Amino acid sequence: MTDLSHRIEARRDELIALTQDLIRIPTLNPPGENYRAICDYLHHRLAARGFACELVRAVGAPGDSDRYPRWNLVARREGTRPGDCVHFNSHHDVVEVGKGWTRDAFGAELDGDRIYGRGACDMKGGLAASIIAAEAFLETHPDHAGAVEISATADEESGGYGGVAYLAREGWFAPERVQHVIIPEPLNKDRICLGHRGGWWAEIETKGEIAHGSMPFLGDCAVRHMGAVLAAFEERLFPAMAARHTEMPVVPEGARSSTMNINAIHGGQPENPPDFDGLPAHCVPDSCRIVIDRRFLIEETVEGVRDEVIGLLDDLKARRENFDYEIRELNRVIPSMTDRDAPVVRTVTEAIREELGLEASYVASPGSYDQKHIDRIGKLKNCIAYGPGVLELAHKPDEWVGVTDMLDSARVMGRSLERLLLPS
Repeated sequence: MTDLSHRIEARRDELIALTQDLIRIPTLNPPGENYRAICDYLHHRLAARGFACELVRAVGAPGDSDRYPRWNLVARREGTRPGDCVHFNSHHDVVEVGKGWTRDAFGAELDGDRIYGRGACDMKGGLAASIIAAEAFLETHPDHAGAVEISATADEESGGYGGVAYLAREGWFAPERVQHVIIPEPLNKDRICLGHRGGWWAEIETKGEIAHGSMPFLGDCAVRHMGAVLAAFEERLFPAMAARHTEMPVVPEGARSSTMNINAIHGGQPENPPDFDGLPAHCVPDSCRIVIDRRFLIEETVEGVRDEVIGLLDDLKARRENFDYEIRELNRVIPSMTDRDAPVVRTVTEAIREELGLEASYVASPGSYDQKHIDRIGKLKNCIAYGPGVLELAHKPDEWVGVTDMLDSARVMGRSLERLLLPS
């Protein structure tokens, strides 16, 4: 091991404590809770270690409000001479807890080599590992060239528009300012993620006519019309998507095909509050809505994805009596892929070989992450995801991150800094 690697290994207890502290700040998104608290925590830590820190609120971004302001932290430590800037970007928000937990979701319990909690894997473990790696590097090499940056950003779990997208528009990821970006998403410590599939989200509403539930023939049931939509998806769209395959190295294998998730369905009367014990009124529903989450391949186009869904709906409208619908696009993300020969890819590949004795594998993510904004808005192509954690644990009950994996990834990150910011 190098001197830097030994210094990182010696910080095991500090890494555990840092990860636990981050998990115990419940940065739930939605709605966007405790964003300022986690940024203040990181500001205090990093400023004490010589980083120039700036809090950036994404004013006007989706979800930003005085009650739930979208706060981001960017910390920069300059070297002693000119050189490249290496930026570690992690999102600080986490998804809802959900059901099925056997541990305190924000307790950050250490059990053997694992730390449990919502966000442990996705991606507070990666954030902690990047901080430990950067701090150990700066302690070992105070005369380094260039700059080291660490950011903790908002709203990745809901598209990143209050975080990296906002920062990219404000110039924080301009190629003349930042040259290399590593996003410590949980893709396994021996894998380099080059990019991600695309996404298209839409809300579809079927229309009906309200009437008394005892005489449904006097109305028109929007839920039945939505049933026809779902049947068309099952019979035609899902088989067509399953037959498409990508050359992108997407993991897991099932994501090598196009996929679609029915994210939500709402029809008829609103749900009653939990403390209501009355009975429903007798009405035919005049509206039914679903939200679809369509993930597509780099070989497809977003226009083709949209037109395929609209074509099925128009076909139903032509064939089904009284069928009418509205569709509203919610968001779109274009696939992103970094070249395998990009400087940051080559650097991390060598660092994995040197620190772990493994040959890196190259993958693409089934879901999008903030690389899309660094690529499309920031115009910075030299960006990858690399970090500790098992991708399949993300958003699951009893989410955890391995301490050994975090240390190994931190060593790879530290070695990458040496390769990029020290004389050869």
